[in-house]
Amino acid sequence: MSQATLLEEVIHWSEETCRQELKSVLPKLVWHLHSDKQDELIRVLKIITEMFIPHMSVVELETECFSKVLPKVVKMFNDLVEEISSQVGGMPSQNSELRACLRNSLQVMVQILEALSGCVRHVCSFKETLMLETIRSLPFCILKVLKDTFQHCKESEAVYSDRLSLVTDLLQALFKEAYSLQKSLLELLDRIALGSAASEQEVSDILAVIHSLLEICSVISNLDIALHANTWKFIIRQSVKYQALLEEQLHHGDIVSCLCDDLLASFHTCLELAEQMKQSVPQENVQCPELKLFQKTTKMCRFFANTLVHYVKEFRAFLAKSCGYFHHVYLQILSKLPPSLWAPAISSAHSSELSSTVLVAMDALIAQLLPFRPFAEAVLAEKQPVADSAPELSFPHCLLLTNITGKLSSQPEEVLRLWCEGSRFPEDTPKLSVFQALFLSFRACSPERAAPALVPGVMVNGQAQSAVSLHRHVCVQLSAFAAALPAVHFPQLERSLLEVVLQPDTQTALLATDVWCFMARYGTAELCLHHVVLAAHLIKACPGECYQLSHLAMLVRRMMFLMTPQHQAEMAEKFPPGLAENLGVWRHVLFRALSPDVGKRAERDVLSVAGAVVTGWLEKGCRLGELQTVNVALSASLAVVRCETAGPESVSTVSRMVTRLWPRMCVSQVRAYPPVQCTLCLLFSLSAISVQSVDSHIICQALTCLSSLLSQKCPDDVVLAALDFLSSLGKLFIPPEIQSQVLPKLSSLFSILLANESWIIHQHILEAFSRFAEVTNHEEVISQSLTSEHSKNKVVNFLSKIAHAAETAEERIERLKSEKTVFDRHNARQENDSMESTADLEPCSKRSRQETSEEEEYEKYLQTAESALKTLCTLTEQTAPPQWVTPRLLDLQALITQINTARPPKS
Repeated sequence: MSQATLLEEVIHWSEETCRQELKSVLPKLVWHLHSDKQDELIRVLKIITEMFIPHMSVVELETECFSKVLPKVVKMFNDLVEEISSQVGGMPSQNSELRACLRNSLQVMVQILEALSGCVRHVCSFKETLMLETIRSLPFCILKVLKDTFQHCKESEAVYSDRLSLVTDLLQALFKEAYSLQKSLLELLDRIALGSAASEQEVSDILAVIHSLLEICSVISNLDIALHANTWKFIIRQSVKYQALLEEQLHHGDIVSCLCDDLLASFHTCLELAEQMKQSVPQENVQCPELKLFQKTTKMCRFFANTLVHYVKEFRAFLAKSCGYFHHVYLQILSKLPPSLWAPAISSAHSSELSSTVLVAMDALIAQLLPFRPFAEAVLAEKQPVADSAPELSFPHCLLLTNITGKLSSQPEEVLRLWCEGSRFPEDTPKLSVFQALFLSFRACSPERAAPALVPGVMVNGQAQSAVSLHRHVCVQLSAFAAALPAVHFPQLERSLLEVVLQPDTQTALLATDVWCFMARYGTAELCLHHVVLAAHLIKACPGECYQLSHLAMLVRRMMFLMTPQHQAEMAEKFPPGLAENLGVWRHVLFRALSPDVGKRAERDVLSVAGAVVTGWLEKGCRLGELQTVNVALSASLAVVRCETAGPESVSTVSRMVTRLWPRMCVSQVRAYPPVQCTLCLLFSLSAISVQSVDSHIICQALTCLSSLLSQKCPDDVVLAALDFLSSLGKLFIPPEIQSQVLPKLSSLFSILLANESWIIHQHILEAFSRFAEVTNHEEVISQSLTSEHSKNKVVNFLSKIAHAAETAEERIERLKSEKTVFDRHNARQENDSMESTADLEPCSKRSRQETSEEEEYEKYLQTAESALKTLCTLTEQTAPPQWVTPRLLDLQALITQINTARPPKS
């Protein structure tokens, strides 16, 4: 019987005839599948699936039919897909033959899917328990065909191009049939049960099914939401169902990475839709299509996030290599939600919906991963990909670490040890402690600190939750964690706090100081004393002026308020203020923080020893090499007289020091010698406080000095110190005999400074000029200082509190982002300079004595004398000198003659 004759005869058989002839005819029909004719192939396939398979038992299906027929079906389907690709590329789009070929091939593909659906329905009709080995060819064939089908539908626009309209209806039918087929297949696979005694082949088969469906997930992610979700549900359900059999062989990394990718994809889609709705203005009572899609996609976000949490809960032990990706996904999500500066512009309602949808699940994920060492190592890694390559992740990283500190207090000891201790041994994976990592991440958030980015604060006493700055948020959480921290972990916290105080970023150091002060208040008084003494020793060890000294001083000033009077007295015993070597500590103390008894004794001792230092320096010839000790003494004196409790006697003592030192100031040395510059700043500050008791000629000399400096390029810190002095002159009534010299010069100085373009000088000069104008009796200085309309407008706008809006909020945010690299480079440079200077302090085995050459000594003192004489000459030109000046000048003339006629002793 020929092939055609057989097929014509079989299609007319009854069900009974098919049942009787099954054994003899089925092999012949399978052999017919070798034909190259598509019509004949699909005809044979339909006959087999519709007429003969319904009469086969479950035992016969695999061996007699599926294993022989389905591989040929897969090949047939693959050939059809390849044929379509070749047909589309080989004929013009208007060709009627092309249209017929394409439609015919797609129709055959639809019919193949219908035939496979028939096979699944027949298998599902059996009442007995199904074993995978009895139908193993069926799921693999269907999964391969489904993947090719969905891939073809996904790429249809690229494949068909302008011919897509010719086959749109058939593509829709193809997808619909594939959708139905997959749904039926998953229902069938759900009926299969593997016992604990399942064979290796059965385990391998169910693994292959799960991994094949995982590949399909990556294809259908953008095709259909429901199909995508149902496929994932099946994958997770089967993985958990057979966990004992599969957990060591499942591709856990692929599964969670696909889940994370799908979560991020749906999340970004939600953001795009929210942005579109923010930009468009919907009509009243009309629900835009974007909103419906947004709501559906938000549900998918929730689904993927909850699914990820569930999977991690079941298979955490096998996810060590995925922890870095979990960390990255969490940061990516947080970086796109307010208050991140990198978040897109969306409405608060959509932002809240997304946050409640995704962040709640992600928070649960973090809680599950806390005891997992690989996750801790990923989060606490020394080098995070958030500094240069992805600055938008710095802020989320800081929020994550803050969140973790809030959860750690309820964790067992081994989890606390995991997060609170850094790497202990060289063979350990390098990681920081959670304290170090948190401070480092906070330091990287300079744009968010400056904006400021506001985060939800802690609800207190049932009050409404308010938004707080990042600084306050981190401080509150870290302080709460410190309060609950077992004593065994305090050394790590203390070490981290000290490291942060000694790093260059001041606001991060301020955060560490806030936490440190909380510890001092929360802990014992003895602990507070111990920390102050430690900081004081470090201050004494600091090599000159540096950022470490500034930060340590800030810590000591604040912690002095927290000490008991007895411990303050003990502090004064350990660092006696009557010793010059301790002035470096006391100059950083706020004397109003001291108890009355300790404060009075300290003030008296500091001023006494400071006066002795100044006197000694003057008597030794005003050597520049010893000027630093004078600066320390002046700085300590400034700390005393700045205190509200400082009496007239203290101010008078300081005034005498100022009077003796001003004549020694040389303008030409200010820029050449940093210690002289520091001395001048201190003299301006001290003169501002003691201005009521400073002699008129000293005021003239100070103004002359400042005028000379401003005619050159005056250092900013000198200008800032001088502004305090200028504003303090408003409290002074200038004597009539020197008004003609002082007032014009004062007006000239204000006029010059008001024209300064430096933003920091500009702000401070406006403040200083306003303070001067509020209290001065010499109102003519005000009008003479405002010599231009520009200066007048600036002062008026400042007094009226009119801000100059030079940039929009968006522009300001972009500027803050760009400035981050500037701050980072500055801090890095400071740290490098600090390391180099510290290295220079290492003592050599034999250090040679550093001596100044005779020429340098002569040049130094001659410059000082010349400068003083020139200043004196200027004063005598402006006003008649007092009577006592003439005898002093004669003494100086005699001294000069003596120096000129002096001869070195004979050797």
